[in-house]
Amino acid sequence: MKKLATRFLRDNRGVTALEYGLIAGLIVVVIGSTVQGLGTQLKTAFETVASLLPTASSSGN
Repeated sequence: MKKLATRFLRDNRGVTALEYGLIAGLIVVVIGSTVQGLGTQLKTAFETVASLLPTASSSGN
């Protein structure tokens, strides 16, 4: 029994899998926040362009 407990405590495979899971989760959070920030900036840019289009088309006549 003592041999089994010692072998279990020295086994690092579960810890490594947990570390990879945490790293993957962190990457997902970073990508998600980046995409959300870019989406907000793109929305603002398109709204600005859309608000300027009626002005530009009416001044061309």
